[in-house]
Amino acid sequence: MNNSNLDPDLKFLFTHPAHFFSLGFGSGLTPKAPGTIGTLVGLPLFWLISNYLISTQLIIIAVLFVIGIYFCAKTGKALNVPDHGAIVWDEIVAIMLVLTFTPMVWQWWIVAFLLFRLFDIWKPYPICYFDAKLKNGFGVMFDDLLAALYSILSLKFIAWSISQL
Repeated sequence: MNNSNLDPDLKFLFTHPAHFFSLGFGSGLTPKAPGTIGTLVGLPLFWLISNYLISTQLIIIAVLFVIGIYFCAKTGKALNVPDHGAIVWDEIVAIMLVLTFTPMVWQWWIVAFLLFRLFDIWKPYPICYFDAKLKNGFGVMFDDLLAALYSILSLKFIAWSISQL
């Protein structure tokens, strides 16, 4: 499956478990805004681990990040595009990390979602640098990790600002 013109479809999704996960259980196949749809998939997945201790949540997310390097590399190689738009495992894992540091209140989850999408799309420095330089599974995962960190810092700043009112 090494064709530079290959657009993933349902058949491709099920050809390897790595594709199924890297394409966000199929959410990455959406023709419009697959990254946004993939990010939405991360919300209920985080909810499933939200009752665990924060240390356990972080371990789970770290494991998902590490296996995501493999998933994304495998799918990127099969598609001959290292960071194909349909690969959304990076968004799923990154939003889960953001939600780990977000109050369990729906309004805060909306803010977290919007901030993450902003930083993931905008790619301020150094996200844009690493996005351009790292073209492998780690690179796919790493730029979203940075977007998650920007989102967490922004959420903490917003919460601190509100507490100062």
